[in-house]
Amino acid sequence: MTQAITVLGLGSGDENQLTLGVLRKLQQAAKLYLRTEKHPVAQFLQAEGIRYETFDAVYESKDRFDDTYEAIVSALLESARTENVVYAVPGHPMVAEYTVQLLRTRCPEEGIKLDIIGGESFIDQAFLRFGFDPIEGLQLLDATDLRTGMLNPRLHTIIGQVYDTFTASDVKLTLMDMYPDDYPVVVGHSLGVAGEESLVELPLYELDRTEGYGNLSLVWIPKSDKDDLRNRTMERLHEIVAILRSPEGCPWDREQTHASLRKNLIEEAYEVLETIDEDDPDHMCEELGDLLLQVMLHAQMEEETGAFTVYDVIAGLNEKLIRRHPHVFGTREAGNAEEALANWQGMKDEEKRLKGIDPKKQSVLAGIPRDLPALMKAYKLQKKAAGVGFDWSETAEVSAKIQEELAELQEAVTDGTPEQRLDELGDVLFAVVNLARFLKIDPEEALASTNRKFTNRFRYIEESLEADGRSIRDTKLDEMEKLWQEAKKLP
Repeated sequence: MTQAITVLGLGSGDENQLTLGVLRKLQQAAKLYLRTEKHPVAQFLQAEGIRYETFDAVYESKDRFDDTYEAIVSALLESARTENVVYAVPGHPMVAEYTVQLLRTRCPEEGIKLDIIGGESFIDQAFLRFGFDPIEGLQLLDATDLRTGMLNPRLHTIIGQVYDTFTASDVKLTLMDMYPDDYPVVVGHSLGVAGEESLVELPLYELDRTEGYGNLSLVWIPKSDKDDLRNRTMERLHEIVAILRSPEGCPWDREQTHASLRKNLIEEAYEVLETIDEDDPDHMCEELGDLLLQVMLHAQMEEETGAFTVYDVIAGLNEKLIRRHPHVFGTREAGNAEEALANWQGMKDEEKRLKGIDPKKQSVLAGIPRDLPALMKAYKLQKKAAGVGFDWSETAEVSAKIQEELAELQEAVTDGTPEQRLDELGDVLFAVVNLARFLKIDPEEALASTNRKFTNRFRYIEESLEADGRSIRDTKLDEMEKLWQEAKKLP
């Protein structure tokens, strides 16, 4: 006897939505299983004297849906080894039915024939009851695996698997990342089931405050082309930048090149750093946007030549992050930051080898950007050299080197040429950076802190003089020094 499992779709409502073919299969089934008895057709089967078994007990015994579905499929396969099995599921077998997907994988492996017969899907009833045409654009999403990146406000969105208020709450929080709190949504319960159907329109923030969620519940978020929604998408940003660079766009944006925007990229990065120092999230949000614009403009220029698009940039970054974190996305382990960094460096070396570059033949100093600020570059150069043992052994030696370089600088100031003074001053600064490294202090951060301190104290002098109706340009040094000392005492 040929071993077989026939999967039937019970439709989204009562027996009136059953297809004739499905009804005949139900009536003829020698061994009938329902995934769940919580479906309107179950009462009809009972009234018709059609015997069946359900897997509701499996749901009660398992904590995770994945385990539940695996158990159901294993039971069906076991039963099919001795007799033909009919397995009936709510709605359409190929819509939001994970057990059917598992059967499609497992049945060929087990040598069991699988037939799937469709039924009316809950999507059919959604189109009818919510009243929109899917040709306008539709996305169907699973409430148990909903993420902000999936949302597209230009499409009608139907969310299924909204089993209870807890799931509805998770859905609400995710939707609020894209939609306003008061955005109108519609909850549909038991669509197409006579006497049980209900439609509730409510603002998004009340999504988890309504009753009636269950296996036959859906949430519909109507599509919108409003700018305030589209402006929250990467697609819209890409579109705007393309318009700015188009013949009908902005003359200034059209004229820009990679070279002309070079300084803008640097300036915007520093403005982001300023917001970090200020601990100002609102300002940081704005400045990160300005920095992102620079990335978008450079990517758009290359898209216009056919080289790559910003989506290639994103894909490359995602692939690199996954590749360089084998302790997160692979099988390697990292118990601390040092081990994680070692994994990262190992993957970088592997990438070089794939490009035909032997990391062992590269200079130890390779990989440091040419145009880094000099203070930052000195720090990185020293760290690279120290990594192969070219370093001082203790802090006292570094301090002594600073004194030596200061003496040479003083000699150059007294008797040297301008070139010698430049050279010796650079040596002093390089030695001070070495001391910062030994003290585990970032010299860039240290100097930035002193710059802020100087600015605050100098502003105190200016403001104190202004309060007396005086100008700093007409003030003697000793008076300014007195105010400076006052400023030093301030918290």
